[in-house]
Amino acid sequence: MSPHPPLRRYSWLLAGTVLSLFAMQAAWDVALLAWVYPVLLLRFSRTGRPLPALLGVLGATTAATLVWFALADLLSPPLLLLAVPLALTGALPFALDRLLAPRPGQHRPWRASLVFPLASVAAEFAVATVTPFGTIHGVLGATQASNLPLIQVASVTGVHGVSFLVAWAASAGALLWERGLSDRAVRSVAAGAVGAVALAATAGGARMVFAPPASDTVRIAGVTASLAAWEEIVPTFREYDSLEALVAADPDEMRERFAPVNDELLAGTAREAAAGAEVVLWPESAAFTLEADRDLLVDRVRAVAEEHGVYVNAGMSVYTEEAPHIRNQMVMVTPDGGVAWTYDKSRPIPVLEPYEPGEGVIPVADTPAGRLATAICYDADFPGLLRQAGAADADVLLVAANTWEGIKEMHARNAVFRAVENGSSLFRQASRGRSNATDHQGRTLATTDYFTTEQQTMVAYVPREGVTTVYSRIGDAFAWSCLVGLAVLVPGRWSRPGGQRRRPVVLDGGAPGAHEGASPGAEREG
Repeated sequence: MSPHPPLRRYSWLLAGTVLSLFAMQAAWDVALLAWVYPVLLLRFSRTGRPLPALLGVLGATTAATLVWFALADLLSPPLLLLAVPLALTGALPFALDRLLAPRPGQHRPWRASLVFPLASVAAEFAVATVTPFGTIHGVLGATQASNLPLIQVASVTGVHGVSFLVAWAASAGALLWERGLSDRAVRSVAAGAVGAVALAATAGGARMVFAPPASDTVRIAGVTASLAAWEEIVPTFREYDSLEALVAADPDEMRERFAPVNDELLAGTAREAAAGAEVVLWPESAAFTLEADRDLLVDRVRAVAEEHGVYVNAGMSVYTEEAPHIRNQMVMVTPDGGVAWTYDKSRPIPVLEPYEPGEGVIPVADTPAGRLATAICYDADFPGLLRQAGAADADVLLVAANTWEGIKEMHARNAVFRAVENGSSLFRQASRGRSNATDHQGRTLATTDYFTTEQQTMVAYVPREGVTTVYSRIGDAFAWSCLVGLAVLVPGRWSRPGGQRRRPVVLDGGAPGAHEGASPGAEREG
């Protein structure tokens, strides 16, 4: 038997790598391919010697990560350094499957099939919880945002429950491919995985049909400065190419330069309020003001709010004398002229936004328009942070965003899961990106694209009342249970009664892991 892996195995690796580029939570996503590419990569990794197999999978995840950075327009050298840990994390579930699954798979295919989904959720959850990446990259379940019946499971498990179902189906598919339909135990595993997906989708569909959102709605308008107004202010940021220079500039000149954008936002707010909007949302960093002039800007917003009886959640960049010279804030002005909250962005984007984060407390306010909460852009990629809104029974989540073309789609889709998880309608207004509004079950109510729409306004009627979800109460209990389950499998792989270790059967060109007494349908490569 040749010591070199057969050409067929590398065709699986190549095909899995190519398909993964269309299912990696990016602009090219085809939801169906997220179910397919892991099968090919698992088949490759399970049928070769460990080191070449794992290096091959690492090559696949590295390629996918680099393409993701290219599509997201994040190819600067400092950011590319972040691709290394992301690629390693993407390869980790395949590595753990390769190392942990073979021996249990000899006699316990159920246990073997669970290694990959448990490891996938564990890796995603670890990144989302303890790193500054959140869920913006590498969350398998996020590719299914358009599959509304299936993603209802996120109201119980969070987005990681969707990831588990996709990964388990892939793992069972790879096991079925390896051992064939004639293996009764493996057929039961495949039936279990397919049954779990079908049950989740059926229950989700029933939820959508029999427990639809409330019919009482609130009109919300998102107002973004036009491209023309933005182009008027761009030369200012080119001339004053650092925050220090901008803060040191003549204040009167800065007020004049900021005026085209600020004036247009206020005029747009008055227009939409007069048209019937109860709430108006500005995007992240929509208005610009020096710290000394901030109260004057708020007073102008207050005048519009009082005149039209509207809630205005105003996003603004406030340039400060003290380093880091900028605050990224949302200020909610009420119809009586009060300020319901002043919120600083909790999760600045690593490298791109080198300023101090806010306190990490999502503000919530009771209003006739519902119980409102707010977050800013990248905040919505952290389920644990946004769960504060669900725990506080928020009805409507107002997300202000400021993105760019490379991430506009992935960012908008990712936010849909925060609505489903927390039982809150979502109204997300973005400048230089895609704005979207959904109900708490993820149905799209409105969407606009900054780059293809002349009128930078989005209007939607969203349900005034949300619902209480299991996820909003138990948080990431499902993800934690996956971590525990994976920890249970690890010692079970390397130990057995009496302290002896059984040597794995070697098939497929020297690959440990195929079961003893393989069924006639099992392949033998070499």
